[in-house]
Amino acid sequence: MLSPYRAVLSPCIGVCTIADDGLCGGCHRTTSEIARWSQMDDNERLRLMESVLPERESRRG
Repeated sequence: MLSPYRAVLSPCIGVCTIADDGLCGGCHRTTSEIARWSQMDDNERLRLMESVLPERESRRG
């Protein structure tokens, strides 16, 4: 179980453009993931940061 004091910061790097594939050009999140970020719990945020986003970035490569 994660500590309640662990904070997962946003992957936003200030390059906020949505590409033709529906992903942000900077952070590789979908618009729904961006909109829901503040409602996600740390486990969901960590899963995105450690698994989903790196995979998306490598596919765009």
